[in-house]
Amino acid sequence: MKNAVVLLSGGLDSATVLAMAVADGYACRALSVDYGQRHHSELAAARRVAGSLGAVEHRVVNIDLTGFGGSALTDNSIAVPEQASAGIPLTYVPARNTIMLSLALAWAEVLHAQDIFIGVNAVDYSGYPDCRPAYIEAFERMANLATQAAVEGHPLTLHAPLLHLSKAGIISQGAALGVDYAMTVSCYQADEAGRACGLCDSCRLRREGFAAAGVSDPTCYRT
Repeated sequence: MKNAVVLLSGGLDSATVLAMAVADGYACRALSVDYGQRHHSELAAARRVAGSLGAVEHRVVNIDLTGFGGSALTDNSIAVPEQASAGIPLTYVPARNTIMLSLALAWAEVLHAQDIFIGVNAVDYSGYPDCRPAYIEAFERMANLATQAAVEGHPLTLHAPLLHLSKAGIISQGAALGVDYAMTVSCYQADEAGRACGLCDSCRLRREGFAAAGVSDPTCYRT
């Protein structure tokens, strides 16, 4: 089995990606990041998902992005929007995917793994610039310029299997692979029990995705 590092937030998308990587025969090391986000229920969800889907190992790395703020997820003075808005939303965390992918890349090198999986999506998403195909391609190019493994002939592949799927398509694939979405937390402002607000952009996309997929929504909403 080939080793792979899978970024696992505890949300719907990353859980689906982990299930896909396991189904493809990878020995998956799940990596979650505690970056100072508003709640830790998604990290608890990540632990449940990693165990349920058969990750070989699950690690949580701490890096405090609240020191910079600039996002509704890392600065409590910025409210989480509860209405869809034009442009890049306030829930965008500056450089978050670049930081997380860099951590995954470091672990992959130590593991001699040539595969990293991330659950970004460019169809039903919130407009984040680091979820676009061009970004994924650019990071993979950079990784293969910057690492000892690639220089010595072992290039890395950055997998983003959800990139061109709708949220309904993601849910359908995950359901077919046995993902228990009741374990996942997607809400930007979930409480510590993991109950979703039902109002933020992430909740809206999740709810619409289940409806479009014809799959019962197991999310526990506060309202």
